[in-house]
Amino acid sequence: MESFTARAPAKINLTLRVAGRRSDGLHEIESLVVFSDISDELGLDPLRPRGLEMLGPLRAECGPVVDNLVLKAAGALAARVFDLKIGHFALIKRIPVAAGLGGGSADAAAALRLLAQANGLRPDDPRLLEAARVTGADVPVCLDPQPRIMRGAGEVLSAVVKLPPLPSVLVNPVVALPTRQVFEAFDKLHTGPLTQAAPLSFTTRDELLALLQTQPNDLEATAISLQPVITEVLSALRDLPSCQLARMSGSGATCFGLFDTQEAAASAARQLRTKRWDWWIEETTLG
Repeated sequence: MESFTARAPAKINLTLRVAGRRSDGLHEIESLVVFSDISDELGLDPLRPRGLEMLGPLRAECGPVVDNLVLKAAGALAARVFDLKIGHFALIKRIPVAAGLGGGSADAAAALRLLAQANGLRPDDPRLLEAARVTGADVPVCLDPQPRIMRGAGEVLSAVVKLPPLPSVLVNPVVALPTRQVFEAFDKLHTGPLTQAAPLSFTTRDELLALLQTQPNDLEATAISLQPVITEVLSALRDLPSCQLARMSGSGATCFGLFDTQEAAASAARQLRTKRWDWWIEETTLG
């Protein structure tokens, strides 16, 4: 039996509105999600014993292997597919952990795709989506990593949204910011009714940028209260030539800046690296 590999691209929340907390403890959200060409890479050898090997420049950030979402996703699918062949995973980790980029969710989704290949499951097998949902809120949108509007607690997904390529710079100040911690702080700060998200409607790049200006990331202020360095990141991005929009992604602390062209994004990233060599800075294209 052959080995399999899959990319696990970083997820970016261009918008993130939080409508409130549900009775099940999860949060009702609406988010326009895109994906980066920066990714982890996951391999699967079905003939080796079940396990997970951590590789890559950021492997030390991943914590205990037993807690990794790759193995959680594999277990969730095994509970739904009789006699599922699993095997040995090898994860090359390039996406920062607890960074608002959905790296763990992307890895889990890649594991489900690989297991589907290895076991002859169709990509639209409903058991894959079921396993994704129980693994984590961001895993369903990462199963087929294309731009979508994510609603509910992450389980309600729109059809693919047509977007122009978005040249961008991603910046993480090398601080971890666990999602649970941000949402717990958000709940303490927001006890009244929350603003409902406006309809997400656009047809051109200019209309998209105008829309993004009106639809913020509702977690940004809370994340800044926990990690004030995020303010420095946003200011540094906004000061770069040709930056059209700077915003935090997800629950932070990674922020993104949007630029006119890939050349402008690459130039901005080089300029920022000369000033902040201690930050994680990557130019990319979102879409």
